[in-house]
Amino acid sequence: MSDDDSQITPQAVDDAVRSALAAISAASDTAELKAARAAHSAEGSPLARLNARMREVAPEHKAEFGKLIGQGRGRVTQALAAREAELAEAETAARLESERVDITALAAHARVGARHPLTLLQEEIGDIFVGMGWEIAEGPELEHEWFNFDALNFDEDHPARQMQDTFFVDPVSRHLVMRTHTSPVQMRSMLSRELPIYVVCPGRVYRTDEFDATHLPVFSQVEGLVIDKGITMANLKGTLDHFARVLFGAEAKTRFRTNYFPFTEPSAELDLWHPTFKGGARWIEWGGCGMVNPNVLRSAGIDPEVYSGFAFGMGIERTLMFRSDVQDMRDMAEGDVRFSEQFGMVV
Repeated sequence: MSDDDSQITPQAVDDAVRSALAAISAASDTAELKAARAAHSAEGSPLARLNARMREVAPEHKAEFGKLIGQGRGRVTQALAAREAELAEAETAARLESERVDITALAAHARVGARHPLTLLQEEIGDIFVGMGWEIAEGPELEHEWFNFDALNFDEDHPARQMQDTFFVDPVSRHLVMRTHTSPVQMRSMLSRELPIYVVCPGRVYRTDEFDATHLPVFSQVEGLVIDKGITMANLKGTLDHFARVLFGAEAKTRFRTNYFPFTEPSAELDLWHPTFKGGARWIEWGGCGMVNPNVLRSAGIDPEVYSGFAFGMGIERTLMFRSDVQDMRDMAEGDVRFSEQFGMVV
């Protein structure tokens, strides 16, 4: 603006105000309004430059021109404040709309997952024996036939070695099987650990069983092994009685019935007195146990004249069945979350 254009006249003030009001009205957001404020209200704007010429006005006209410029600047200031409020309200409304939640819409319900009750029971069993000072031992599920059978005193013609009971892995000449029990972990423990040995061995095992209410081709076992000096059947009985009481209540107890297993001698079938069994307390067949066969100790390089030991084993699925009144083993294997929900969905 030239000096001539910045002469204080009613027309100059009106032009500056109209230009400012037009820019303010055209601002579509707060950034554009900020630019309009700088151009038409700040230092260097037309109105500011007109105000600066007041020092050149004759004294008798200062009041007139001062009032003229003051009114113009007031109109611009009011327009800026009004437009700023409008834009702030519009931007707030737009933000609220973008963040709006339709409370009438149906929520998406994701079914909550949880750990399987078999896993929880297996860990609880492990905790019981760790609390007694034992260790947890693990081994491969794809096992060599020597660990699965030979080292455990199974004869070559033992029925368990036949193809109808065991999953052999091709080529058969490699003598690899899917382990039929967790007992190979006992042999691996005896070969790799220093004496004495107190270990519990949980894990999956495989047999060519039917998939029905009481059988699974893949299921879980837990076995215990103790090798030390002076171990007797009394130690085995006391251990199993304590184990039963922790799992099934203070009135639970165990009893032995004479049986035969290749890797224990003497051997016993293990029964559990289940005090809270649905339908009334009763004896239930739980697993097998016995004193470690001297031939098994010799296979591990342990002198049976110095050391003795006991072993026991039971199915975890079977334990869950009569501990929690599960009627069908297939429910444990099919992965339906509704089955796990009955156990509290523990994470």
